Amino acid sequence: MSATLSPWKKLSELCEKSDEAAIERFLEKMSSSETARVISRLSEEDRLRLFNLLAPEDAADVIEAIPESQAAEVLEEMTSEQAAAIFEELPSDYVADVLIELDDDVGAAILSKMDEDEAEEARMLMRYPTDSAGGLMAAEFLSFESDSTIQDVLEDLRDNADVYSEYNVQYVYIVDGKQRLMGVLRMHDLLFYPKDTRLSSIMFTHPLFVHDTASVNELRDFFEKHKLVGVPVINRIEHLVGVVTPAALEGEINKQKTRNFLKLSGIVGGEEFRTMPLSVRSFRRLSWLSMNIVLNMLAAGVIAFYQDTLASVIALAVFLPMVSDMSGCSGNQAIAVSMRELALGRVTPREIIWVLAREAHVGVLNGIVLGLLIGLVAYVWQGNIWVGIVVGGALAINTLVSVLLGGTLPLILKRLKLDPALVSSPLLTTITDMCGFFFVLGFASTILSKLTVS
Repeated sequence: MSATLSPWKKLSELCEKSDEAAIERFLEKMSSSETARVISRLSEEDRLRLFNLLAPEDAADVIEAIPESQAAEVLEEMTSEQAAAIFEELPSDYVADVLIELDDDVGAAILSKMDEDEAEEARMLMRYPTDSAGGLMAAEFLSFESDSTIQDVLEDLRDNADVYSEYNVQYVYIVDGKQRLMGVLRMHDLLFYPKDTRLSSIMFTHPLFVHDTASVNELRDFFEKHKLVGVPVINRIEHLVGVVTPAALEGEINKQKTRNFLKLSGIVGGEEFRTMPLSVRSFRRLSWLSMNIVLNMLAAGVIAFYQDTLASVIALAVFLPMVSDMSGCSGNQAIAVSMRELALGRVTPREIIWVLAREAHVGVLNGIVLGLLIGLVAYVWQGNIWVGIVVGGALAINTLVSVLLGGTLPLILKRLKLDPALVSSPLLTTITDMCGFFFVLGFASTILSKLTVS
């Protein structure tokens, strides 16, 4: 009977039995995505019971498998002592990311219960923007002073094997007495020299590095140019403070894509999961939808102004949504290209004229093609060439307007320090709707007698 249970019900059953060994075996068989799904479906009571049963290191494995926002939800249900014990088993960069998601009071309470050095490490990482090298770096790395010998390094590795086993160790970084980066060694270099050899004599001098303020775009360019598995990060006084890996960079790029997709879809405030409280989910959607009501009232005002024309040629009502929707699609394509090029650093907010020129060619060509197509449909359906001219002409011009707006709105908003991912789409939709309605009904009003001839 239990074999037919869903995974979360099975896990709930194991939690009720307090069967720690069975729970560990059950979780070990699951992928990260499966673990995230199961944890999100458990009741709050079952989640608390689960993490009370798991040892901190096992609980940390589960926490690390789920998104930071969900991890924050789970940890907020625990005592600060329990959460601190789990945090001490997690990588420093993940700890910082989760702490940022927590309420300030909850985060401060957890930090106060953590090991002092690890808590200070987390506070240091939290001070950096999440999309900078400092925000992406891990504080777990191996560094030794230049006058150390290979024997010193090997003894340290042996004495701290349990700690270092959790590190993603590929390189040994050489620093001076003030923790300034001097050189680097590959781990296997330690095997080919006598044990009394000083690190300063065999290290690679002038190592590559990035500053803690480096952006995602700068890091992407660095790893495209240098095929390394990690790059050391230094601060403004040249102290070695962490290491960024390509995997950490890729994770941030994916997060940015997700955030932009959600914003373009009208979900404000970060990730949304259906396990989140109803009030949170509702607010994140209403923030955008309520703004759209105001904007759409402006578009509706254009129709109200030309209601007599619309009443005279009721067939135009069929084409109004087609003109606005097709123009909106063209504009959103241009938005997507500009957003992508902004993210890649291929275009800057100051290059509006260049973008306008490039998009104008596309807008004219696509406008003519789409205008001819819909104009032909209108003529065949209504048997009146003037209806086709009005509808086709309106779509052609509105397509040009929407493409020009779509290409430049993200740049303008970025320059105004507004969020282009959130604001571009509703603004474009409203303007293209208003313009589309105005072009169709305005053109129709000027030749109304030709449109109403039987």
